[in-house]
Amino acid sequence: MTRFAAPIAEQIWDMKYRLKEADGTPVDATVEDSWDRIAQALAAVEDTPAEWAPKFRAALEDFRFLPAGRVTAGAGTDRSVTLFNCFVMGTIPDTMAGIFDSLKEAALTMQQGGGIGYDFSTIRPRGAVVKGVAADASGPLSFMDVWDAMCRTIMSAGSRRGAMMATMRCDHPDIEDFITAKADAARLRMFNVSVLVTDAFMEAVKADQAWDLIWDGAVMRTVRARDLWDRIMQSNHDQAEPGVIFIDRINRMNNLNYCETIAATNPCGEQPLPPYGACLLGSINLARLVYGAFEDGAGIDEAELDELVATAVRMMDNVVDASRFPLEAQAQEARAKRRIGLGVTGLADALLMCGLRYGSEEAARQTERWLHAIARAAYRASVQLAREKGAFPLFDAQGYLASGAMQQMDGDVRAEIAEHGIRNALLTSIAPTGTISLYAGNVSSGIEPVFAYSYTRKVLQKDGSRTEEEVVDYAVQMYREKFGTQADLPDHFVNAQTLAPEDHVRMQAAAQKWVDSSISKTINVPAYISFEAFKDVYMQAWDSGCKGCTTYRPNEVTGSVLSVDNESKAEHSPEVLADANAGDVIYMTEPLERPTELEGATYKLKWPDSAHAIYITINDIHHNGQRRPFEVFINSKNMEHFAWTVALTRMISAVFRRGGDVSFVVEELKAVFDPRGGAWMRGRYVPSILAAIGDVIEKHMVAIGFLAGEGMGLKSDPRAEVIEMKPRTACPSCGSYDMRMIEGCMTCAACGHSKCSG
Repeated sequence: MTRFAAPIAEQIWDMKYRLKEADGTPVDATVEDSWDRIAQALAAVEDTPAEWAPKFRAALEDFRFLPAGRVTAGAGTDRSVTLFNCFVMGTIPDTMAGIFDSLKEAALTMQQGGGIGYDFSTIRPRGAVVKGVAADASGPLSFMDVWDAMCRTIMSAGSRRGAMMATMRCDHPDIEDFITAKADAARLRMFNVSVLVTDAFMEAVKADQAWDLIWDGAVMRTVRARDLWDRIMQSNHDQAEPGVIFIDRINRMNNLNYCETIAATNPCGEQPLPPYGACLLGSINLARLVYGAFEDGAGIDEAELDELVATAVRMMDNVVDASRFPLEAQAQEARAKRRIGLGVTGLADALLMCGLRYGSEEAARQTERWLHAIARAAYRASVQLAREKGAFPLFDAQGYLASGAMQQMDGDVRAEIAEHGIRNALLTSIAPTGTISLYAGNVSSGIEPVFAYSYTRKVLQKDGSRTEEEVVDYAVQMYREKFGTQADLPDHFVNAQTLAPEDHVRMQAAAQKWVDSSISKTINVPAYISFEAFKDVYMQAWDSGCKGCTTYRPNEVTGSVLSVDNESKAEHSPEVLADANAGDVIYMTEPLERPTELEGATYKLKWPDSAHAIYITINDIHHNGQRRPFEVFINSKNMEHFAWTVALTRMISAVFRRGGDVSFVVEELKAVFDPRGGAWMRGRYVPSILAAIGDVIEKHMVAIGFLAGEGMGLKSDPRAEVIEMKPRTACPSCGSYDMRMIEGCMTCAACGHSKCSG
């Protein structure tokens, strides 16, 4: 039986991927049972399942090939879920009926477990005339708020909230509002947002020219291109969004540019897709393929890699036939083009095991060689599938081979495609692998550098106690096993906190050359980086041939990912703490003692559907030099509210009296949605009366200085604060304050929760 590399790996398997009955009784007794289930399900669509099931099973062995989470969790379960990770939805019509039909399609897709991407450029700008109703348009951002509320309501696949990507063209008249929309930390929280940047715009930026904002063929306004670029950069510098997608480059390099136009991506950006396009993901675990680790001559056996890639391509092609789809249009699109996204994980670990420093010129060259080998093997395997099963239905040899991407493919592969066709229109993509990389033994994620060599994770036990376990990077663990736990790590061991931004860009550009879709990667930059240097990262990405760029800089809106100590901060050299205790809040075993008198405030809340107002009294206590909420009283004349208001009063007060980080109370209340609908209050949609109460409590916390601002979480806790801390984001799954920006997605190091990956 396979021994998991770390307890966290087994816990993630048990929580996310292990098949269980509705009552929680395990069906998969071991991870081998999970592998058997997946292999048999994907072999079932073959003419000879008995021949292929053992080959598929061998590819899964030892975590060498990692199908994306939705395949791992859903294949062979007979559950009504899709095995595809994400979708780009249909083009949004510029009509009220069309917009809400699109909203319905999005809800149905999320219900089956798919993340979605949308281009909102097709909706007329704010203030434009709506003929026939004598009104002005509210603009695309107002409808994005509606999508955001829907996404909060739908629990993706019953266990986690869906993810969404919103894009807007750089020439849309509302682009400036789109760029700054997420400066409000409480707005559009279910969206990632990216600007579709054209070649013409980048040329205008470089030449410092004027730029027209256009709707329906008419110039609505003219701005300076460099000013608009600076607005994008400033917003990204301040709040980590919007990202940038080089959309013309994506369409030019698309194998299918003869039959489709792309205007949006999936939530993490690694799959640019046409309307109703679907992304199917899987990863080759390079860290498991290295021979002679940490020795001269260490490398990857390319014959083994070729064989593994060929098997993976066949498995993923079978998913197209085995999967359910939320919408028929998605099924038709997937089967017409048979797109797959085979990528890698464990790249940084593999480089470390081969003695290469991530970000160096040699590491970039080795990355390009490995990715070239994978692309070549994938395309040849797909040609072989075409000879056996037929090319994808929309294959046209002349159009396909004329695409920008195919111009750089090996001549013998191009000749094979011309003669036999190809089964899958696009084959390679590098996706976020935060959860599956932990499941596979904490290998480095995707093509990202190692984030931290080790950290301490607190685990809540069934009896309420907490134990600690060390979670160690796969390559570091291998090094310790080979040279002893006290051996110093070699100089080529680097992590995300110590790399220069240009090292990140170099690695992304090297990989992109042989990735026919795109790459999800986060370029981590320090908080102290100058604005000019920050802007230069994006220009480097453009100049080096990347299809997009995403950075993460610790900031006041999203908080900092990891803490740094005061000394390293003063030296402008951030370092990951070996022990992540700094992010933990220490809860007191006994409630805070209540003084005889407390100061507080009473708030009146008038809910539109209630005949009587609700009065909320919040009393505070001064503790360790900080004013903090201590108790809540919720009262109303409406007797229908009596039971739940009493229960809420007792529960929230009990939480407040325990001290520590109580900001999660606000977060939980604001996330409650009433299936009967919410209400518009003070110009903003509030999804439930409980969310309205959460707003009141948050307003009070901000007023007394307990919170730094709306949506910003705990300002500080004097009893837990052992180093200088920035505002942090709590994991929505386990509440831990160890969220990390990896591949464009906040990922929890404590439980593996990720909004984007499976």
